[in-house]
Amino acid sequence: MGSNEIKSPGECMETTPVRGGSSDSLHRKKLGVYFVESDDRRTAIGGGYVLTRGTTPVNIHGKPITNFSKTGGWIAAFFIFGNEMAERMAYFGLSVNMVAFMFYVMHQPFSSSANAVNNFLGISQASSVLGGFLADAYLGRYWTIAIFTTIYLAGLTGITVCATMSVFVPNHADCDQLSLLLGHCEQAKPWQMMYLYTALYITGFGAAGIRPCVSSFGADQFDENSKDYKSHLDRFFNFFYLSVTVGAIVAFTVIVYIQMQHGWGSAFGSLAIAMGVSNAVFFIGTPLYRHRLPGGSPLTRVAQVLVAAFRKRHKSFSSSELVGLYEIPGRHSAIKGSAKIAHTDDFRCLDKAALQLKEDGTELNPWRLCTVTQVEEVKILIKLLPIPACTIMLSVILTEFLTLSVQQAYTLNTHMGHLKLPVTCMPVFPGLSIFLILSLYYSTFVPLSRRITGHPHGASQLQRVGIGLAVSILSVAWAAIFERYRRNFAVENGYEASFLTPMPNLSAYWLLIQYCLIGIAEVFCIVGLLEFLYQEAPDAMRSIGSAYAAVAGGLGCFVATILNNIIKSAMGNEYEGKPTWLAQNINTGRFDNLYWVLTILSVLNFCVFVYAAKKYKYRVEQVVKRGESDVPMVVNPIRE
Repeated sequence: MGSNEIKSPGECMETTPVRGGSSDSLHRKKLGVYFVESDDRRTAIGGGYVLTRGTTPVNIHGKPITNFSKTGGWIAAFFIFGNEMAERMAYFGLSVNMVAFMFYVMHQPFSSSANAVNNFLGISQASSVLGGFLADAYLGRYWTIAIFTTIYLAGLTGITVCATMSVFVPNHADCDQLSLLLGHCEQAKPWQMMYLYTALYITGFGAAGIRPCVSSFGADQFDENSKDYKSHLDRFFNFFYLSVTVGAIVAFTVIVYIQMQHGWGSAFGSLAIAMGVSNAVFFIGTPLYRHRLPGGSPLTRVAQVLVAAFRKRHKSFSSSELVGLYEIPGRHSAIKGSAKIAHTDDFRCLDKAALQLKEDGTELNPWRLCTVTQVEEVKILIKLLPIPACTIMLSVILTEFLTLSVQQAYTLNTHMGHLKLPVTCMPVFPGLSIFLILSLYYSTFVPLSRRITGHPHGASQLQRVGIGLAVSILSVAWAAIFERYRRNFAVENGYEASFLTPMPNLSAYWLLIQYCLIGIAEVFCIVGLLEFLYQEAPDAMRSIGSAYAAVAGGLGCFVATILNNIIKSAMGNEYEGKPTWLAQNINTGRFDNLYWVLTILSVLNFCVFVYAAKKYKYRVEQVVKRGESDVPMVVNPIRE
């Protein structure tokens, strides 16, 4: 019997811990031998029924699904893809148009407009943990999506009203392009900006509730006990990000075209209509969806573990009072919506929360004694943190590209033959590269990489994240090289003061190299991260696990804003005639230096990621076997 088996009380008492030995290693032997089950607290945290390898899917009424052939699968997933496509279209539509709207319509300075949008993007992503918490604790993923997608629609409607009705925008009389650039146009009144910010942050709040739930809810539609489960999950996350990409492509092309031809009101109104239609499609698919029961407040369970471990911090694992590590009997976890989790030897200080002593008696208090599964949940959340934290740097690069590369494009020739591509359409190219890579992923990348790595999916989840981070370094390094060339070209050819005049002899399509590289980086890094977090997170905390990725993206937006502010204050002084790296006139600024800083930071970040990935141990799958005594035992097979 392995050291991580769940042992019966009788077996455990026979395996009494060694005390008083001469070697400390005797006291630090694996704690699995003290893994005791008890009948004392079956419903202290909450009941629930679970499968041996996961949780039982239920219908919208909370009843177990008996006929799996009529629910879930790819058909249900495609309804969810539609919702995500519209949400991403709205998100990217706002991100690419709102800076211009604030600058040209609300007459806000470009730098403050960019920072306001960066903060909106950051808040909408960083607050995703709230949506994940509500989904895992109380509402479930379906109802969380349903509520917050309605809030999202309300916010988009408010922005559309702002762009449509003249009372919400400042007076545009006597405001030509020169006056706008010099900041002489009448700025929006404080109440007008307050209304716009309110509508914008309502939209961000809606996005925060949706983002951590959609990918997890889609993955919930596949049967964990199916032999093709891993293959389906791998393909699902690729198709999921493909829907994200399609939404982004539409935002960068169709929405930009509508704005140029029909105005801001029509552009934002199109986003609201698309969101409304996707909401209707999502609700139509309700009978097909498989649901997971919320497991109660994960924050409470985390707090209980920390408090219980602190209370018993002075207790020894070799104490004569030791009964064992506490777990409820049978295959079912005390946490609704979660299977049991096998004990691990990481973060041994937290194991003291599950340390059952004779003094605990029979009236067990969850703030003094937690189950092993509950303790392992907290361990998993801690172990996951370094991986998404290492993707913050990718988000910083994406955020900088979203604003800075558009400024670069204004100085370049965007003609493609007789077709002139609008500058605001330039961010479509990362989306197109993502679309191409995802289309060729299974036919090209997987077979080639399988020959190299021997991995059935071509590369493991962490390997894909690492590939994405490595490619992002190449992208930002190329951006630095080209920006230096572009700036020198502008100075040498007399365009130094004409930063809004395109240089006919220098094509904007040189930017495609950095765009395509960052698109490839996104495919590998974000898709691999989403799949990694879904599979590694505890069953009852998968929405919070998915929220880790969104929070990392939001922190990247904030880091980009902080970095920009530091550079503006430290590198030059425009009032003294010394332009900063991020000067309004890109030809006198030094965007290339910023890109080199990002390159150095990305290399350091990649080294940290490699170390964290090497240290990380994938969760083992739990397979229940039955012995002669019919006592369930959890063993840890080698992960595929």
